[in-house]
Amino acid sequence: MQSLKIKLIAITIKEDDIGNQVPVEIATEVWAEETGVRQSEFYNAAVTGLKPEKTFIIWANEYSGQTKIEADGVKYKLIRAFNNPAKSEMMELVCERVTADG
Repeated sequence: MQSLKIKLIAITIKEDDIGNQVPVEIATEVWAEETGVRQSEFYNAAVTGLKPEKTFIIWANEYSGQTKIEADGVKYKLIRAFNNPAKSEMMELVCERVTADG
């Protein structure tokens, strides 16, 4: 496992100067352990058209519903977040890379 800093990104809606509602990203930097995607997770996600690529493990109290993650300058979309079965104080975040069309 590799430790690295990642950004948990939440999307909020704010009004701009002329009253348009625009999405704004709010990033929180945290430490994470990067692991591979479990084989069962990969195949279960593939059935629904998802392509899990990375799993990040973070402290559960640092996660508050963010939907995007950035690691090493690459953005990922969160597919699934769940408590680590071995350590309930940890969360596993299963992610797929954000592509130009998604």
